[in-house]
Amino acid sequence: MLNQKLSVAIAGCGDISRPYAQTIQAYDYLQLRGFWNRTPAKAETLAQEFGGQVYPSLEALLEDPQVEVVVNLTTQKVHADIVRRCLQAGKHVHSEKPLAMTWQEAAELANLAKEKDLRLSVCPVTFMGEAQQTLLNALRQGLAGKIRVIYAEVNWHRLETWHPNPEPFYAVGAHYDVAVYPLSIITAFLGPAVRVQAIGKMLLPERCMPDGRPFTITTPDFNLALIELASGALVRLTSNFYVSWETNQRGIEFHGDAGSLYLSSWERFDSKIEYAPFGEPYQPLPCLRSPYPGIEWGRALAELFAALQAGRPHRPSADLAVHTLEILNAIDHSVLSGKPVELVTSFDPIEPID
Repeated sequence: MLNQKLSVAIAGCGDISRPYAQTIQAYDYLQLRGFWNRTPAKAETLAQEFGGQVYPSLEALLEDPQVEVVVNLTTQKVHADIVRRCLQAGKHVHSEKPLAMTWQEAAELANLAKEKDLRLSVCPVTFMGEAQQTLLNALRQGLAGKIRVIYAEVNWHRLETWHPNPEPFYAVGAHYDVAVYPLSIITAFLGPAVRVQAIGKMLLPERCMPDGRPFTITTPDFNLALIELASGALVRLTSNFYVSWETNQRGIEFHGDAGSLYLSSWERFDSKIEYAPFGEPYQPLPCLRSPYPGIEWGRALAELFAALQAGRPHRPSADLAVHTLEILNAIDHSVLSGKPVELVTSFDPIEPID
């Protein structure tokens, strides 16, 4: 039997770190050991609010024998390096997405975790939300029949109008930042993909911050991907940093022989769920359990603790993350080549939550 508490340290104290700390702290069996950030003042602010120590360096964090899990909330392009260093130091890791910038490097990290008998958990984990699991239950019961078409919409506004540091997100593209959410739900529920074809474009290259500072993006801010699943179902995935959040195009629709299921939000655990028999209008489908209002970021650590205690696989697995990253890489390659890309990775089915 493991310890009754799981000691957690956060590496990277940007905007998302406070929601993580708040929702981790809500669990009695998760203990916030401390924080590290390249700008120490940010770590100090969180330590004052939530308790725990401030580590002067990542090395100091990794040398703390009390830390069992590192939550990697650093910027996207250093995720792989931070994860590798944590695993080499003997720590379990939960990492924000993407795990790396290429699926090959992500696969190396997944293999390193297995070699060291460590857990590597990776966002997104929103497929574990109450609304999402209710929809999974409906899919498993065959409410909509065999699923053949899925529409997923990611219209993520213009980052410079609300985010204090949008340029790193524009550098990687909307599919890596946010399209990975619906993509993870779809693959976790319906299985791996086998083929991707995509187009991309820079709709608005010249951007301007609220203070008037101009900047130029060099990565497509719009992508449209057609993804074929091994089951034969086709996914139409759109993602952009241009269209407003107020658009009517949002969420995920699963269309089957007997009807359709609709999830209004691929991020919120209390998303609206609807069901329509074929040819009929949508009607509300109630959650099987009272949902968490919004996103419970700490649920990833609660799941990791439960999996360690039970000796079972954790649901947001590194193999799932590697496969979704291969799809994201394939979108890039298809945009550049104009040709479809065949996929080679896969993952074990994700078990529903009881």
